[in-house]
Amino acid sequence: MSDSTPSPIERAAGTPVQGAPELPEDALLIVAMRDTALFPGTVFPLLIGRESSIAAAEQALRAERPIGILMQKNADQAEPGAADLHSIGTIANILRYVTLPDGGHHLVVQGQQRFRVKDFISESPVLAVRAEPIEEPETHGTEIEARVLHLRQQALEALQLLPNVPPPLVAAVQSTAGAGALADLVAAYMELERADKQALLETLDVAERIDKVSALLAKRIEVMRLSQQIGQRTKATFDERQKEAILREQMAAIRKELGESDDDGKTQEVAELTRALDEARLPPEADEIARKELRRYQRMPSEATEAGMLRTYLDWLVSLPWAEPEPRPIDIETARKVLDEDHYGLTKIKQRIIEFLAVRKLAPHGKSPILCLVGPPGVGKTSLGRSIARAMDRPFAHVSLGGVHDEAEIRGHRRTYIGAMPGNIIQAIRKAKARDCVMLLDEIDKMGAGVQGDPAAAMLEVLDPEQNNAFRDNYLGVPFDLSRVVFITTANMLDGIPGPLRDRMEIIELASYTENEKFEIARRYLVARELQSNGVTPEQASLSDAALHAIISDYTREAGVRNLRREIGRVLRHVAVRIADGSETQMRVDAQDLAAILGQPRFENEVAMRTSTPGVATGLAWTPVGGDILFIEATSYPGKGHLTLTGQLGDVMRESVQAAFSLVKHRAHELGIDDKQLAEVDIHVHVPAGATRKDGPSAGVAMFTALVSLLTRRSVKSDTAMTGEISLRGLVLPVGGIKEKVIAAAAAGITRVMLPARNRSDYEDIPQEVRDKLEFVWLERVDEAIATALEAPEASAD
Repeated sequence: MSDSTPSPIERAAGTPVQGAPELPEDALLIVAMRDTALFPGTVFPLLIGRESSIAAAEQALRAERPIGILMQKNADQAEPGAADLHSIGTIANILRYVTLPDGGHHLVVQGQQRFRVKDFISESPVLAVRAEPIEEPETHGTEIEARVLHLRQQALEALQLLPNVPPPLVAAVQSTAGAGALADLVAAYMELERADKQALLETLDVAERIDKVSALLAKRIEVMRLSQQIGQRTKATFDERQKEAILREQMAAIRKELGESDDDGKTQEVAELTRALDEARLPPEADEIARKELRRYQRMPSEATEAGMLRTYLDWLVSLPWAEPEPRPIDIETARKVLDEDHYGLTKIKQRIIEFLAVRKLAPHGKSPILCLVGPPGVGKTSLGRSIARAMDRPFAHVSLGGVHDEAEIRGHRRTYIGAMPGNIIQAIRKAKARDCVMLLDEIDKMGAGVQGDPAAAMLEVLDPEQNNAFRDNYLGVPFDLSRVVFITTANMLDGIPGPLRDRMEIIELASYTENEKFEIARRYLVARELQSNGVTPEQASLSDAALHAIISDYTREAGVRNLRREIGRVLRHVAVRIADGSETQMRVDAQDLAAILGQPRFENEVAMRTSTPGVATGLAWTPVGGDILFIEATSYPGKGHLTLTGQLGDVMRESVQAAFSLVKHRAHELGIDDKQLAEVDIHVHVPAGATRKDGPSAGVAMFTALVSLLTRRSVKSDTAMTGEISLRGLVLPVGGIKEKVIAAAAAGITRVMLPARNRSDYEDIPQEVRDKLEFVWLERVDEAIATALEAPEASAD
């Protein structure tokens, strides 16, 4: 067993079982066995594979509880329930929990005490019962002692008839003093039918149990004696056959020495492998190991199990591109043309890629940076990787890292395991057939650590230019040079990437598309692709510009264009049906036709309606899928000055509301708010869309504005949205995601945005078409936000 095998405590610290119920303290988690009965006082290995059994074992480890072992009534039952299990079993402690390379789970348990099932508490996802422990009765008297002595003599006789008996088992039989304990020990290690095992487990009377075990053991001893006699008679025949096989092997070896071997196929195979090794031009270390393994394979019989494993290993070695790749010319103008053909907009991103390619052209053997494309789903990260490969005229390899939680997925498995293979990196290079391919590591932020190791830690070597020239895959066992591979990674969020791994990459952020950019992408690329996907020609179907604008604004609200492509596909499928059934030969879809095809519009401009009363402000939020508007609602009612927060707010946002409320109370006199009013009302702040968790400090200005609006009875202007963190001194502090937030504000019909003055540097990142639609107000202090956002106070009547 390897040193990397996790201990039970390490296993218990792992990920909780999904969907596991909360169990009472007296509950006993059950592992159901097909044909194994565990006896008290014995240590026994168990192999489990059902999800319910694995969940029960893992939950017991986490809670440091014992488990209950129950045998099924029917061994063929796939998922046993309460009615399918015997009512008496054994309480056991888990001594060790090991996850096997093939995905199985191995337990080592020690039986403690019999128990009887009173009732079942849970049957899914784990089995759990309320159990009644059964105490072992005390036994005394000469009859019991005589039975114990007889059973011990029988057990020792049976052990003498077995080959290779472990000395600890003999010592255990000799030293076990208790009558019931000895009966359980002998029964545990006897070969018995499953019914006999359960019957012995359910025999609570010790004298009766000893008698049953003794009778079964006597029968077993008789069978073993007869088997030994038969074995002695057949040994002579077996020796003759073995002698003949040895002579045949010697004759084959002599023929081989004389050049008369019959294994012409094996000789030809070895010759082909030798020629392939010569052509592969392996580095010296890899070549030495490969030829050593080839000599082993040559001497090994073809029918040997290891021969197939060796042949597979040699095939991997000769199929990898070890040779130094030929220089590939990079044409910068062609690269620009390719990027423009594949993607609309993304000016800064394209410029950074052109710089990257220019450096590779001038220094082909230099250590170029690892680019990490970060942005919401659907903005073109993966397709940018393909475009880079096309611009560089190199093969493209795609490796998906989403959900990878096993280090062996990156480094490969050791060859000692059955079914071992290299990791995804080496597999992708073999598929690309080029050591200088462009490799896209997709969704690098969605890797997760598990009991099999941390794949993110293994990626440190892959993405470090100082180390990856000697990357060692566990399966290959020799260094492989990854320094010529152009690595490009993608992620939706940087938070999911560990700091050391993020430090090895250059982050390039892809922001949300504006409405005009989505329209151009749809017009230039998406419509043509969906026409081809649905078997419709441009002459048969078309969408007007108004229809595309309507789909973008009324039927999709996203950072990228995936849903936009789906909706265009739905429209064209409707057209395809009309053309296929002969209703139309040519059809043009306009904006007014969309309601009949896609249904009523899903999104509408509701800002004016939501901000028509005092206490409602519009904030701006950043989400993993782009920017969004966020409504803050505040109301008051008679009370004692308490503050209530709802809307599934995170800790940081709750603190932001508290800071805003404290600032309002501190400046009540300046704001025209009566101190007595604050003491006599309770305030409730709510952020709608309560099913979505919200967090972050950037709603501070909106929270402060909503509270002042409520307490001064002045409505917030319906065309104004805001973002920014506040301090207790009234300062407006900078926040992130300005570009995405401003784009979302423009898409929602906002005409004025209030931003922290210290975020002026982000102004250049905002698309020009968005800047033209909005009025920008830069805030240094919260007083400026109140002066800009609130409607003028109504004049009081004389």
